[in-house]
Amino acid sequence: MSDVIKNRYEFVVYFDVMNGNPNGDPDAGNMPRVDPETGLGIVTDVCLKRKIRNYIETVKEDAAGYRIYIKKDVPLNRSDNEAFQKLGIEDAAGDKELKKKIKELKKDENVDAVVRDYMCSEFFDIRTFGAVVTTAVKGALNCGQVRGPVQLSFARSVDPIVAQEVAITRVAITTEADAENKSNEMGSKYIVPYGLYRCEGYISANLARKTTGFSEEDLNLLWDAIVNMFEYDRSSLRGQMAVRKLIIFKHDTELGCAPAHKLFDLVHAEKKDDVEFPRSISDYLITIDEARIPNGITVEQRD
Repeated sequence: MSDVIKNRYEFVVYFDVMNGNPNGDPDAGNMPRVDPETGLGIVTDVCLKRKIRNYIETVKEDAAGYRIYIKKDVPLNRSDNEAFQKLGIEDAAGDKELKKKIKELKKDENVDAVVRDYMCSEFFDIRTFGAVVTTAVKGALNCGQVRGPVQLSFARSVDPIVAQEVAITRVAITTEADAENKSNEMGSKYIVPYGLYRCEGYISANLARKTTGFSEEDLNLLWDAIVNMFEYDRSSLRGQMAVRKLIIFKHDTELGCAPAHKLFDLVHAEKKDDVEFPRSISDYLITIDEARIPNGITVEQRD
């Protein structure tokens, strides 16, 4: 692992969707999430973190130090047990000898930190986003909530979106009984014809140093994951999705040189004058007010 990051960062991500559903709402029949007051589309931070995790898992293939803690079909306690086994604890609740061993370990005030540090060193997403790390033996060792240095906001569309329901048919019939009465089946799917979304993010060097050890190598991998988070996660339901712009604000210090909201206010995405209904990224202009960038801040852009 490389050195822990020493600079605070904020960043803005613009991504778009064409003829797809970027984040379905299970409480609304899986239609695209939308703010009912403004009509702006919403993509949750959880959805975006899943894409980043999937990218890391794809490119690193569970390499040491880059495994993923929150993943499909892997119970959290299975991963937790590894840390306990490193301390010589086996998961065998109710074993008197085990409880005695735990009691002895609890006398060491640093034992919970050892569990936490092991989990951070092994799992990229804990080191990055944090996690509520549960325990293999209930009530025994608890490293509690690991607060990650990288945090994302909900993404919102720049302009109101249209959630369009599209009827579809299929010739494959589900049951023998249905096959006797019909030759196809009807269904539907929701799409957004086009939407440009904006997400804002924060990276705390202070938390990285004090808690998880998020490193410069991790940071570079995170930028790659953000830019490419839709490339290896294609689905017909999500249509065409792509990250169009990543704007990074780097502070000269660990605690920062300017408030995050003032940096975010420098970035704008606006429709071109002759566009009424945007249908591609070319219908927008994304700009940074460079004249107002505070001292101690450098800006990098990635497409």
